[in-house]
Amino acid sequence: MDRDIGLMIAVIGIDEIGQGKLVPGDGATYHSVTYRVLAFKPIRGEVVEGNVVEIMDFGAFIRIGPLDGLCHVSQICDDFITQDPKGNSLMGKETGRVLQEGDQVRARITTIRFDTGGRSGKLGLTMRQPFLGKIGPDVSWIEEDVKKARGESAKKSEKKEG
Repeated sequence: MDRDIGLMIAVIGIDEIGQGKLVPGDGATYHSVTYRVLAFKPIRGEVVEGNVVEIMDFGAFIRIGPLDGLCHVSQICDDFITQDPKGNSLMGKETGRVLQEGDQVRARITTIRFDTGGRSGKLGLTMRQPFLGKIGPDVSWIEEDVKKARGESAKKSEKKEG
């Protein structure tokens, strides 16, 4: 983990290996190396897609590439959110929106914290803004937002189809 590079996922190429140095009392050799890496560097304000990997009473953990981000219940949608009795989904009281493990979502990164010298980072996410939230073939919060922006309602589109 590096603040400038991000999370280094893999070395994809070694360009140059310098001459090795020996340190007295140490059995290893130390080389200056120039290499290329595949890295993931989240950017504050970036819109990302991921999968819900865990539901807690305080929010949902969403896997975005190699990192998990937390979307707090206050950032899921403009509604009062409750956890169902079995604990495997979060539900909006007024909207009826349901978020479960395995759901694919679109979110915006609001906070980024890399621990110095650590191997992990923490991402804060929001889905409360328009055109963010659950996406998928069955139910899409984003499609609902688009219809709302156009002035259509879900009932109107059902009548047109039927």
